[in-house]
Amino acid sequence: MKYLIFICLIFTITLLPAQPLPGFKPSGLFDEQQMVIEDSPPGARILINAPLSGFSDGDRVLLVIYALPNGNTIEQTFGKRLHGGDDWHYDIQHIGAQTRFLRKVIKDRTLVVAYVENNLMSWPAWKAATPDYRERVKEMVECITEIFAPWKPELVLNGHSGGGRFIFSYLDTYPEIPPEVTRIAFLDSNYGWEDDVYGPKLTHWLRSGRERFLCTLAYNDSVVVYNGKPLVSPTGGTWYRTGMMRAYLEGPFRLKERRRDSLVWYTSGDRQIQIVMKPNPGGKIYHTRQVEYNGFIHSMLSGTRDEQRGYRYFGDRAYSEFISDTLVIPIRRLNVPSRDPDAETGSAFMARISDLPLAEREEEIFRAAASGNIPQFIRKTVTLSGEFDAAEGNSHILEYEVMPDYLAIGSDDDFCRIPMNPRTAQRLADLYGASLLTAKLSDHIWLHADVKLDPFFYKPVGNANELVMKFAEHNAQIEKQRAEAGARHGQLVAGIKKDVIISSRIAERTDRVVIYGWHRPDGSHIQPVYNGHVWWYVDYSHGIRFMNRQVLLDGRPADVREMLRDPVLFRILSNEDLPLGMPFYPVEQAPDRN
Repeated sequence: MKYLIFICLIFTITLLPAQPLPGFKPSGLFDEQQMVIEDSPPGARILINAPLSGFSDGDRVLLVIYALPNGNTIEQTFGKRLHGGDDWHYDIQHIGAQTRFLRKVIKDRTLVVAYVENNLMSWPAWKAATPDYRERVKEMVECITEIFAPWKPELVLNGHSGGGRFIFSYLDTYPEIPPEVTRIAFLDSNYGWEDDVYGPKLTHWLRSGRERFLCTLAYNDSVVVYNGKPLVSPTGGTWYRTGMMRAYLEGPFRLKERRRDSLVWYTSGDRQIQIVMKPNPGGKIYHTRQVEYNGFIHSMLSGTRDEQRGYRYFGDRAYSEFISDTLVIPIRRLNVPSRDPDAETGSAFMARISDLPLAEREEEIFRAAASGNIPQFIRKTVTLSGEFDAAEGNSHILEYEVMPDYLAIGSDDDFCRIPMNPRTAQRLADLYGASLLTAKLSDHIWLHADVKLDPFFYKPVGNANELVMKFAEHNAQIEKQRAEAGARHGQLVAGIKKDVIISSRIAERTDRVVIYGWHRPDGSHIQPVYNGHVWWYVDYSHGIRFMNRQVLLDGRPADVREMLRDPVLFRILSNEDLPLGMPFYPVEQAPDRN
């Protein structure tokens, strides 16, 4: 009997669903999880698509940085099945479906693809407009790789069309290609190739290890005439640049030529290098066909034992069964920096700022929170949803993410919830891509909170309630109440603080702070909407709870500020009578007050 119970326990554990990585959300499709990062660095948008499983101890991660083609969004590049009225761009690349095909083939590593997009929708234009492009590209790649650092990811640089400029920009960043890069692939994208700039780097990199692969796909674009004009300049197309690349690499590496399936293949003896060129006697445009016809699959398998197995490059789609009917892209994550393990503890921080003048105290609070010195459990947002009426009476579904608790400084084991003035809070909100709450959402959060604690207040004695010592004392009281209730950190908690909110009253009096809430167990609130305090006033009862500034409105991304300004949509987020002309606080520094 004991043996049977043991077997049943093992079977039950085996069936437990895989949990998403921190910050990721299950897509509901093909056992995938996803994360969206925006404005880190500014102007960048990144979608990371990963399987739900494959992140245990001992697993290996193969991380693809896929740079988007000119003029295409992440959604269009990922792809989906077309329905009536859909933009045709959703059906020309299907990197999402090709990735799913590859996950069935690549068994020894967990395949993750990060789609990188910029606000100009062109990596060549972005580079030209970004003087510090090297630092920005490095920051983008490090932002992605840091997430998977426990698995020491192998890096693949891949991209289509103008995405090749991102790859070359990354190569510009280092004197030598970093050893973690194991594959570089140009999908008709090597317009920026220069022999003397990139030839030596690639040669040294390829010779540095057997597990280094270069794949380049190109077609003869030099003969294409579009709208009566040549598609590319005589030396600007990928056909010409690929010829340059091939001629250069034939020096240090012997490339064997063979012709098959209307293609010309150039391959090194060790199969590390593969250049595939398609002649074009008909003068057709094959730019996207090279991707659609299993190009991404081939760029990831060239030189391996799985090359051309189960698919044929420039053949029929091998991934059709993996194309989804719908496209699920999550809300972007909050841009909260990772916490340095050696960062100051909450108790040490509170002791250090206890006697500082008000302006200096606020600046230290900003620096600590801006650097990411906040507990891990607070940055793990909770998703709430509800049906709300807009001003015209129509009902809408709103989905939003909110921090489970009030902002605190320190680690999970040693932290203190930290009151601050609204201008400091606004600076942090702008940095994180967040927003302060409205009174309506404060009520909604209380309604759905897992933990509802009784408000605890102190009688005013002089200015004692405005001192750091009282902040820490109140935090200890909240922790005592939480422990007595059997609650754990990370659960959605309410009733412990007044919310510093955004309201139409900000525009009326920009020199004031607006507060609301401190809900009792019966749902009533101690603090009505109030703007009687000057903006720099702070006491122990004030709390800063951020929500993601991006929400889903009827399933589509929307911006909180834009909604609050809208004469119809503002009522979804606010119970005030008019739109918010100023749904944020001014961010000037506080005066030096003692």
